[in-house]
Amino acid sequence: MNHVTDRSLEETKRHGSIWFPFNIYPCTIPGDFPSVALHWHKSMEIIYIKKGEGQVQMDLYTYPAVQGDVFVLPPGTVHAIRQKGQMRMEYENIIFELELLGLGAADLCAQQYLTPLAAGQLLKAALFSPGQEGYGPIEKALQQAELLCEYNPAGYELGVKGCMLQLLFAVLQRQPAKPALETPSTARLKFVLQQIRQDYALPVTVEEMAGRCGLSTSHFMRWFRQMTGSSFVSYLNEYRLSEAAQLLRGSDKKILTVANETGFDSLSNFNRQFRQRYGVTPREYRKGEQTLSLH
Repeated sequence: MNHVTDRSLEETKRHGSIWFPFNIYPCTIPGDFPSVALHWHKSMEIIYIKKGEGQVQMDLYTYPAVQGDVFVLPPGTVHAIRQKGQMRMEYENIIFELELLGLGAADLCAQQYLTPLAAGQLLKAALFSPGQEGYGPIEKALQQAELLCEYNPAGYELGVKGCMLQLLFAVLQRQPAKPALETPSTARLKFVLQQIRQDYALPVTVEEMAGRCGLSTSHFMRWFRQMTGSSFVSYLNEYRLSEAAQLLRGSDKKILTVANETGFDSLSNFNRQFRQRYGVTPREYRKGEQTLSLH
């Protein structure tokens, strides 16, 4: 399959090529990675559940994810993907830049739809499930894009672009009202996530992050839990462990080096937290000797 989001937590990765910024990433949790930490980016993202069950967080709400579900995430949506218990979930990440659809063009579509979409003023994040009104055209557009990317017929890029425009049209039929503008609290959350992605390998403290936000420590702690459902320390450790898991599978760096590069002050602390979170030691995880179980 020809696979085709961005400032830190704001993600800054470019997907696809400059001339065709589109990609489909087949993913499995926990096979490819234990979870996808809370983050955001400027790209459009579709999460299409193919098999199994899991959880998807969009902004402040976490939803169960089952086969056939389609999560539509407009640019700027804070989101995460997690395992449900010990269950396995296979899904596709369809990620593309709005330039693919004509953002920046001097026409009505760009002015009335794509520019507001890029600014977070056209659509809100939404879940579309099988049997729900309007689901059929969305599923059809995704399946057609999959086939085009798999077989690469002549002009398939035109077909993929058309599929994404059809998907956007179908979603707009279900969401005629424009979403509310980003709130100061959401903007602050994006700033904190950005800071975590930038500095997670450093000894970041609650007090320091609260200061960056101009809040007292107690106010910051209450606010962060309200926004994410997790304490700041728990989220930071979760992010560090997720980054460590990717390094363990994606590099041959020594485990001590991985621990140091992901913000853990000692190897014993890293091993203890990793095993507590994933049910296996870092060494076992790297070798794939056991199936992950999240606790």
